[in-house]
Amino acid sequence: MNLISGRNDTRSIAMPGMVAADAGSRTTTTFARSASRKTIRPTMAGTYVRPCLNSITGMLERIGCGWLVLGEAKRVLEWNAAAETILEACADSLDSPGDLSAALRSLIAGVPAHFAAGSLSWIVIRNAGDRPVIMTEEGVTTPDGSIIVALLDRQPRTGPNPETLRKMFGLTGAETQLALRLASGDAPLEIAERSRLSRTTIRTQLASLFAKTETRRQAELVALLGRISVLP
Repeated sequence: MNLISGRNDTRSIAMPGMVAADAGSRTTTTFARSASRKTIRPTMAGTYVRPCLNSITGMLERIGCGWLVLGEAKRVLEWNAAAETILEACADSLDSPGDLSAALRSLIAGVPAHFAAGSLSWIVIRNAGDRPVIMTEEGVTTPDGSIIVALLDRQPRTGPNPETLRKMFGLTGAETQLALRLASGDAPLEIAERSRLSRTTIRTQLASLFAKTETRRQAELVALLGRISVLP
């Protein structure tokens, strides 16, 4: 994953260049371009700058969501691998496999949806065959007016990054594996049996996890691990 842009395995098709400047406010950063040089005027203190397209899609990528970028005609211009997987699973009856625009229309058929230019909309897919829930955030805009659609799948999110856990809490390899197993829903006794470890060993590792993460109960630890799952 590119930690600067936050994007991973992103697919796209040819599209016009994006406009980086925001002319909606006199105090917002502007970009004066010429054939020979580029002058950047700094943003004044207290000025709100709208988030750029890459920062929004990068955030969605990090938290495990599928995302689509739609053009003015509501056709899919850009997407990530998670969005492709979700749409293909929800639109098995499509006549033209791989047409994500048609898959999106099939997914939201019969559900009131208004994807306004510059908006961020969330489509929550609860269960196979159920009508999705669509929520649009007010005031969230992209500099070029692109429409971003986030797809929140019904499937459980993947666990935290093992390397992130080690860096944050100084965990050993065994403690990291135990944390990942707990985050996936396994019970300590089940982990001991499958790993062929004694209950005493698992209890010792769990006690160390509590101490290093400053948690007291397994439920509290699992909740913490779930929040950390959004980190790269």
